[in-house]
Amino acid sequence: MARQMDTESASVLRGFRPNLYKTTLCLAYQSLGIVYGDLSISPIYVYRSTFSGDLHLYEDDHEILGVLSIVFWTLTLIPLCKYIIFVLGADDNGEGGTFALYSSLCRHSRMGLLNTVHPGHERISSYCSEIPTKDTRMSLLIKEFFEKHKSSRIVLLLVVFLGTGMIIGDGILTPTMSVLSAVYGIRIKAPDLHENYTVFIACIILVGLFALQHYGTHKVGFLFAPIMLIWLLCISGVGMYNIFRWNPRVIGALSPYYIYNFFIKTGRIGWSSLGGVVLCLTGTEAMFADLGHFSKLSIRIAFTGLVYPCLVLAYMGEAAYLSKNKMDISSSFYKAIPEVMFWPVLIIATLASVVGSQAIISATFSIVSQCRALRCFPRVKIKHTSNQIHGQIYIPEVNWMLMMSCLAVVIGFRDTRMIGNAYGLAGVTVMFITTCLMFLIISTVWKKNVLLAVLFFVVFGSLELLYISACLGKVHHGGWLPLLFALVIVSLMSIWNYGTLKKDAFELENKVSLDRLLSLGPSLGIARVPGICLLYSNVAFGLPPMFAHFVTNFPAFHHTLIFVTLKSLMVPKVPVVERFHVNRIGPPELSIFRCIVRYFP
Repeated sequence: MARQMDTESASVLRGFRPNLYKTTLCLAYQSLGIVYGDLSISPIYVYRSTFSGDLHLYEDDHEILGVLSIVFWTLTLIPLCKYIIFVLGADDNGEGGTFALYSSLCRHSRMGLLNTVHPGHERISSYCSEIPTKDTRMSLLIKEFFEKHKSSRIVLLLVVFLGTGMIIGDGILTPTMSVLSAVYGIRIKAPDLHENYTVFIACIILVGLFALQHYGTHKVGFLFAPIMLIWLLCISGVGMYNIFRWNPRVIGALSPYYIYNFFIKTGRIGWSSLGGVVLCLTGTEAMFADLGHFSKLSIRIAFTGLVYPCLVLAYMGEAAYLSKNKMDISSSFYKAIPEVMFWPVLIIATLASVVGSQAIISATFSIVSQCRALRCFPRVKIKHTSNQIHGQIYIPEVNWMLMMSCLAVVIGFRDTRMIGNAYGLAGVTVMFITTCLMFLIISTVWKKNVLLAVLFFVVFGSLELLYISACLGKVHHGGWLPLLFALVIVSLMSIWNYGTLKKDAFELENKVSLDRLLSLGPSLGIARVPGICLLYSNVAFGLPPMFAHFVTNFPAFHHTLIFVTLKSLMVPKVPVVERFHVNRIGPPELSIFRCIVRYFP
């Protein structure tokens, strides 16, 4: 019998593994059209933005080789090392993003001001699946510091709000920057085309992009993934062509020596140009924020196997072209394309720019859903578009608000250089906030040696701070826009969270006991009428004050009364047996019950 069971188990595993591999590869393919669109189209505007200021190209090529070396090592350190290796491992029950990190910190310590786990939920199996480990001395000290100082918890929450605001602001800037940059390629062949026409075309494309969102991540991913795959193969092929045709020596720029040489020769001007170089990182945060739509393994496979090598070849090829055609810097990406391939590449670039916007739009949906679950965002309608992947959602109100904001930025700014200044600051600020939160995750949740957390912060945080300092120098040239967006979002979230806490505090302070209500019953002349009444409130113990107010003014309620409390949880799936917690209130003849509904929003 045991041998038969082993044989059956082995056959099940043999059937399970191919399905797992197939699902993972399918998700990796879909992620090309959702996660990596923004990151993959950055070669269109990185060099142009970098050399749009005081930095110029000279005959000895140290500027272009230095910028190429910075781009290569930035892509290697931030997306590949930081996000693929470390940050993706810090998911919160399959969810990623700034609020997921904060939710994890709140659940494992008392650092947070948000009640991410209700007292009645600690026994949920989804929350208890993690293997407990012993706290280190430093993790205990960090937790004690946050517990003793409420101001530190307030600052931490505001930092998380700021990161969330920057991501949502990024959801407005990414589509505008991506689509405008691609559409402006038409002016390479039609230089007399008026700017109003390019802006109008960009607006039409943006409206079409947001109109597609209601189909869901699964369908949009399959629609966009082939475009992104063709785009990546196209830019890598053009990159290899330019390397061998114009300057094979650019391969040597992979040496970090060229970074040192670049800053020695350019000084302050070189530092200022980092505000353009940082655009090569646009869309990196989406790898983590979009985690709920896919899986860690699928995102890692797509990036390391295809996206990363293709991007490196694209940047090297454009640098090789620029080293021999320095006058074409304002439109180097399109000028570097062989003449026979120009129009096909332009069409693919325009389609890819639409795809590039998808990453941050999906990430915005995920972030808003997490904020709403933690009661830091107004109630919005969330549509789940997949039965298999819990994080694939669509939020109509957020979608149309993003569209209107994008159209306003396109029509108002028109200039991709100014939008780029805003774009870079928003993206790198979110990355630095993620680095700060990861320091706390490594030391208090993972409970690793604090030296590892410090090393993580020093290596990645110092690089991101360098980019932030360069972007802050361009605040008056468009960099104020993400700060304005973040201020509006932070204010909205803070006010909503404050009002929610005050409402909960009032209900808890004024809740009514059943005995007191029953004692008043005869004097009020309370009557019972046939039927069932569902009364919703946030009070999990006692009777909500609104019910007492109702009975006092209208002394009657139904024969069966059920108090319903909805509790949203940051877990991908609540087991069926744990979704409803029902108990009786008072003696059986009263037929009064309380039902706590636990669900993923």
